Amino acid sequence: MTRYLCELAAVSPSGYYRWLTAELDRQLRVAADERDIDLIKRHFDELRGKAGALVIKMRLEQISGVVMNHKKIRRLMRKTGLVAAIRQANPYRKMAKATQEHQTCPNLLKRQFNQGEPEKVFLTDITYLRYGNGQWAYLSCVKDGATRQILAECVAATLEVSLVERTLNRLLERLDGNIHPEAIFHSDQGMHYTHPKTRLKIAKAGFRQSMSRRGNCWDNASMESFFGHMKDEVDFKDCQTIDEVRARVADYIQYYNSERYQWTLKKMTPDEFRGHLLAS
Repeated sequence: MTRYLCELAAVSPSGYYRWLTAELDRQLRVAADERDIDLIKRHFDELRGKAGALVIKMRLEQISGVVMNHKKIRRLMRKTGLVAAIRQANPYRKMAKATQEHQTCPNLLKRQFNQGEPEKVFLTDITYLRYGNGQWAYLSCVKDGATRQILAECVAATLEVSLVERTLNRLLERLDGNIHPEAIFHSDQGMHYTHPKTRLKIAKAGFRQSMSRRGNCWDNASMESFFGHMKDEVDFKDCQTIDEVRARVADYIQYYNSERYQWTLKKMTPDEFRGHLLAS
């Protein structure tokens, strides 16, 4: 019967008997793994989940006096679902830096956002919007530096480069070929804006590309100000779908451009201030 069952299972009888006699060893290994998992989890929890395999290996040796291979620690962490809540290295970013595929641009604005002419300075950035049951939406906007109008926006469920490409397309549709000869397109140094496709699209549109200094949010403070006002005035938590988020963003931008009076725009709305600048 044993040989017959082995034949059905496509295993050799000798292999089956070896597996059978190794049962005790397997049980001992499982028990040893469980003890090691308890030890790893204790250190993992003490660091509030912010520890990878190498950190845990060092703590095991220095604190617990246990020498354990880091590959085994990783295996046991994967087995029990222990994922370190720390920033992981981005291999694509390292490769891009090494090959200079992504290139930055000088800061042409130097915080001179308002240069007195509509559609001469374009400010852009991406912000995160939390909605529903912990989901995230990503909003990309372009703002006029002089009038403070939001000229283009795009909401997406992912942070792909196409988010910025679609925002640029909407801006170009709105401008309808009327590009200021000294137009500046200003952003931070995020990979969306240093990406070769984005830089080529900006150049083909006729914009001079400008970027904030690394880690300096004040270099794009006007764009950050809009995002701050929107998040103060709009609640996205009750949105259940990305389309509801899009609708709420569109409604707020309509209100912001046409109805929200600003003290520093001579008490006008952005739309009214654009008309005022063109008339003067």
